[in-house]
Amino acid sequence: MARPRKPLLSRDRIVDAARALVDAEGLAALSTRRLAAELGVSGPSLYNHFRTKDQILEAVADSVSAQVDLSMFEDGRAWRAALHDWAVSYRAALTLHPNIVPVLARGPGRRPAGLRLADAMFGAMVDAGWPPAQATSIGALMRYFIMGSALGSFAGGFVDDEAAYDPADYPHLGQAHLLAEHQELVDERAFEAGLRALLDGLQLQYDHLAVTRTG
Repeated sequence: MARPRKPLLSRDRIVDAARALVDAEGLAALSTRRLAAELGVSGPSLYNHFRTKDQILEAVADSVSAQVDLSMFEDGRAWRAALHDWAVSYRAALTLHPNIVPVLARGPGRRPAGLRLADAMFGAMVDAGWPPAQATSIGALMRYFIMGSALGSFAGGFVDDEAAYDPADYPHLGQAHLLAEHQELVDERAFEAGLRALLDGLQLQYDHLAVTRTG
């Protein structure tokens, strides 16, 4: 009886395995030796597709950027609605893969999906009437906000032990032990509140630009 054939090694298979490893155990767990073992191949075979571990990490990061929906910049949505929907999609992708956020936070570099993401957002803002310099600032502030929100959970940072919050020491944290239980709700609500505040501020700037141009 013929022995079952192993799946062919490919860039996509390597990236999928590396992303799963980073998701499960963090960036420090990824090495070419460990990845090769996970794939059931010899270490040198990885170098037919990637020269270094850093190249693998870059590809993993770009695979996460590719999960962000960009359709809102192409279907005629107003700039504010488009930014909101893009931010929600961006954060959703990052919260599925929070361990890769430090790599993404370095910027897009030469990563194709990351550059497409930046190009789509910047182009949509300029097309909506934002001056290029301000469109650049919008891209930066949105990235800071979204990536910061994905780096960790605010609610998850509080232990669910009521005894940890002695009212003599922390008189205003009597309900803090309940935060972890409602982590997703608290974090989602905070993200939406922050995003709304950002967009409200941008709307004021945009309206002022319109008055300046017509004045």
